[in-house]
Amino acid sequence: MRLIPKDVEIAAGLRLLSAIQAVYERTDGRLGSQIGPLQLLLLRTRGRKSGQKRTACLLYVTDGGRPAVIGSKGGSDTPPAWVLNLEAEPDAEIQVGTLRWPVRARFTKGEERQRIWRKAVSVWPSYRGYQERTRRQIPVILLEPRTHGRAARSIQRRR
Repeated sequence: MRLIPKDVEIAAGLRLLSAIQAVYERTDGRLGSQIGPLQLLLLRTRGRKSGQKRTACLLYVTDGGRPAVIGSKGGSDTPPAWVLNLEAEPDAEIQVGTLRWPVRARFTKGEERQRIWRKAVSVWPSYRGYQERTRRQIPVILLEPRTHGRAARSIQRRR
């Protein structure tokens, strides 16, 4: 038995992420990139319909020094808009702390997806419940650097 309706829980989670994102952006990443053991990044995409720049604050894990994000939307049956934006245009930008760099999103499959999914669940166990309450497979997306500059290399040193 659920104590809180699914849609209310999702809305509360999105509001919390929005507040963290506001701090992250207003401090240019000096605050908001880490909450306890959780690592957060800002993903900047282009809206697939509007063409406007969009930013999402997301938890990430690393795989081989590359950040990976989970398109859970709290277990909603609809994917987050940023996932749809990446499907339409995989080139994006991320910010980790004060560093920014261009990335190309790659939707993982098979064993690679399972390996990264397990890592993400170990960091945020609620992902398991999110997957159980939705009919869609929650995507695991690697954000691969389009350049190999100092910012892209810095994430490898953080982990």
